[in-house]
Amino acid sequence: MKHLVAPSILSADFANLQRDVEMLNKSEADWIHVDVMDGVFVPNISLGFPVIKAIKKHTKKPLDVHLMIMNSDNYLQMFKDAGADNLSVHYEACPHLHRTVHAIRDLGMKAGVAINPHTPVNVLQDIISEIDLVILMSVNPGFGGQKFIEATHQKVKYLKQLIKTKKSKALIEVDGGVDLKNISLLVKNGADVLVAGNTVFGSKNPNETILHLKESK
Repeated sequence: MKHLVAPSILSADFANLQRDVEMLNKSEADWIHVDVMDGVFVPNISLGFPVIKAIKKHTKKPLDVHLMIMNSDNYLQMFKDAGADNLSVHYEACPHLHRTVHAIRDLGMKAGVAINPHTPVNVLQDIISEIDLVILMSVNPGFGGQKFIEATHQKVKYLKQLIKTKKSKALIEVDGGVDLKNISLLVKNGADVLVAGNTVFGSKNPNETILHLKESK
């Protein structure tokens, strides 16, 4: 399949959020990536339910919601109600990951698991066949605009091999520092979904940048 591009709304202009969402509607973007942070699991606080609902009201794209929070099980139904299409939780924050993943799927959302840069891919071997996507963090979670961690390229390769070995259908999503310089190698190594924040919203022409990201081979 052709790789997908998921602009991160965290990098949008929040004073003009509807404008930026409508821009994404008209673009070649496939998903809208929504980062949720609680100030506990990561050292930052971000979008809550009212903002997600507002985005959902105006978007025509699936919402790819990435939870960087503790106690995510308490909020799964609320994220579904707010409009999440994909819901990803962190391996490092979910002590009962199998239960959480199945709860997400039972609510009708696609279930994803995210892992931090220092977490090895092989921790997913017992869950990989039961999830729809894996988010490989290519920066340390919590803030946008960080430098891409080069070891991610090898990690994508390892994960692709694990997916094939386990006959999983999970997509590989790379989140953090993705730009026009590294996207081609990520796609070549097996990435299916590329999250881009500053690369898109920091561009003079976000629509054109999204198109370039889509056309990278």
